[in-house]
Amino acid sequence: MAHNQFELLRQRRFLPFFLTQSLGAFNDNVYRQAIIGLLFWMSVSAPQRSLYTNLAPAIFILPYFLFSATAGQIAEKLEKSKLIRITTTMEIVIMSLAAVGFMTQNLIVLLVALFCTGVQSALFGPVKYSILPSVLKPEELTGGNGLVEMGTSVSILLGMLLGGLIFKLAGEHGPVAASVSIVLLAIAGNLVSRAIPRAEAGAPDLRIHWNPIPESLRVMRLVRKQVAVRNSVLGVSWFWFVGTVITAQLPTYAETFLGGDETFYLGALAIFSVATGVGSMLCEKLSARTVEIGLVPLGAFGMSVFLFALAFAQSAPATATGLDLSGYLQQPGWWRVPASLAGIGVFAGFYVVPLFALIQSRTPKSELSRVIAGMNIQNALFIVAAAAAGIVSQRVFGWSIPRLFLALAVAHTLVALWIFSLVPEFLMRFLSWVLVRSLYRLRVHGIEEHVPDDGPAILACNHVSYMDALILAATIPRPVRFVMYYRIFEIPVMRWIFRTAKAIPIAGAREDPALLQRAFDQIDQALADGELVGIFPEGALTKDGEIAAFKSGIERMLARRPVPVVPMALRGMWTSMWSRRDGRLKRMRVPRRFRAHVEVVAAAPVAGQIVTAELLEERVRALRGDAA
Repeated sequence: MAHNQFELLRQRRFLPFFLTQSLGAFNDNVYRQAIIGLLFWMSVSAPQRSLYTNLAPAIFILPYFLFSATAGQIAEKLEKSKLIRITTTMEIVIMSLAAVGFMTQNLIVLLVALFCTGVQSALFGPVKYSILPSVLKPEELTGGNGLVEMGTSVSILLGMLLGGLIFKLAGEHGPVAASVSIVLLAIAGNLVSRAIPRAEAGAPDLRIHWNPIPESLRVMRLVRKQVAVRNSVLGVSWFWFVGTVITAQLPTYAETFLGGDETFYLGALAIFSVATGVGSMLCEKLSARTVEIGLVPLGAFGMSVFLFALAFAQSAPATATGLDLSGYLQQPGWWRVPASLAGIGVFAGFYVVPLFALIQSRTPKSELSRVIAGMNIQNALFIVAAAAAGIVSQRVFGWSIPRLFLALAVAHTLVALWIFSLVPEFLMRFLSWVLVRSLYRLRVHGIEEHVPDDGPAILACNHVSYMDALILAATIPRPVRFVMYYRIFEIPVMRWIFRTAKAIPIAGAREDPALLQRAFDQIDQALADGELVGIFPEGALTKDGEIAAFKSGIERMLARRPVPVVPMALRGMWTSMWSRRDGRLKRMRVPRRFRAHVEVVAAAPVAGQIVTAELLEERVRALRGDAA
C-alpha cells in the first residue's frame, strides 16, 4: 500500500495507467496545436485560419454529447484494462489518418481525424476516473486523483508547447515531423497500456442501449441520485467553465494587456497549468490521506480571491508591445498577473481533486462509469457555455477582458455559495477541518488496515473531549454517523456541524426514553444502509483521564444487527483543549503545547457475534495504554 502519492508512481497498479492517460492528453494537444501550426505553415489567410481555429474545438467537443452515454455503458460492462487497450489502439488508427492529413495538407482529413479523436476521448473519459477506485484504497483516492490532475495539466501544457513549435522547429519538414510525432506517441501509449493490470467491470451484465438521447437522459438521472454527488459533478463542471473562460482569453490578454509577443500567452498558460498541478498534489498532504471535502470551500473561496485579483491586476491595455520575458519583468507591477494566475491554479487544485474523489467514493462501482459519462456530458455543456459567454460578453456587450474576469469572479463566488448552501456537508467538513488542523497535530495508526473500505461497521472509541467526533471524522476516509450525548449534540455552533454530519443524539433511559429508542432505531437503519457508526461506549467524557466502564448499549446494538466492531483509541487528548482535565470553567483553555500531538489508533475488527462491553473495553484500554 502506498503511504504517499509518489509511491503510487512505483507501483504497477497505478503507474502504467498514469503514463497512458498522460501520453493521451499530451498527444491530443500536440495534434490540435499542430493543426494550427500547419495553417501558419501553409500561409492560410487570417479569416480562413480563424474559421478553422474556432471550428476545431467544436468538432472535438461534439462527440462528448453524442457518445458519452454509450461510452459510460461500455466502460461499465467491459473489463477496464481491456477497454483502455482498445481506446489506445483506436488512437493509433486515428493518428495514422491524421498523419495522412498532415502529409497531404488536407484540412478536411485533419478535421475528420480530430472528430475521431473526440470520439476516442469520450470513450476513454469514463474509464479514466472509474478505474481509480478499483485499483486504489479509499485513503489513496485523493493522492491518486491529485497525480492524475497534475499529469493531465502538465501533459496538456507540454503538448500545446510541442504542437505549437513543431512546424517552427522542423521548417519544411514540418508535416513529416508532426505525422511521425503523433503516431509514435499513440504507439507509446498503446504499449504502456498493455502493462495495466486487470480491473474488473463494474456491471458486466449491463445491457447496452445505443440510442444516445434517452441514454444521455438516463445517465444524467444517475448523476442526480445522490445530492452530494450531483453537486460535486456540478462543481467539477463549473471548474471547467472557469478554466475555459480564463484560458480562452489568455492569448489576447497577454498580447493586449501584458504587451507580450504572439507566444507570450504560453508563459501565462504554463503558470496556470503548473499551479493547478501543484494544488492538486498538495491535496493529499492537506487532507491527511482522506477524501477531505472540507478542502472544496477553501479552494472555491481561494479561487474567488485570486479571480478578483486577476480582474484588477492589469485593467488598462499595456503601453508597450512585443515584449519578451525580460522586457515584461521590467514593467511596473509585473508580478500581479502571474501571482493571480498561480493563486487561481493552486486553489483550483484544492477545489477539484476532492470533488473527483468524493464522486468516486460515494458512487456505487456498478454505476460509476455512467456517472462519469454524465459528468462529461455536463462538462461539455459548460465548456461550450464558457466559450459562448466569452464571445457574447466581448462582441455583443463590448466588455474588456479584465471586466470579463471581474464578472467571472463574481459569478464564481455566487455559484460556490449556492452549491455550499445546497450541500452543507461541504462547509461543515471545511469548518471541522480548520478546527482540527488548527488545534492538533494528528498521527494515525491502523486506520488504513482496520477500518473497512465499505459495508457496515461500528467504531468504538474512548471519550476524552468535546472534539473527539471531529478528530475521528478527520482521520477516517469514509463518512461516519457518530452517536453522541444529546447535550454535546446541542452545543451552539457545533450543533450545526453535528447535525449536518448526520450525528445521532442519544440520552439515558431515565432522561429521555423516547430519544434513546429513536437513537437505537437510527443506528440500526444506518448499519442496514451499509454505513459506519461511531460510538463512545463510556457514555460520557472522562473526568479523570481514565477510561470508564463501557456500558451495555453496544450489546443491544449488536443484538439487532451483528456487524464488525473496530476498537479505536484517542491518545494524548487529556492534556489538550476541550477535555475536563482542569475543571468545567477551564475546559476552553489554550493547550500547554501549541497544536498538541494527538494519536488515533485502530485495531483489527472484532466479529459482532462475540463482542461484549467488557471485551471491547479491554481492547480499547490496550490500544490507549498509558497515553491518556
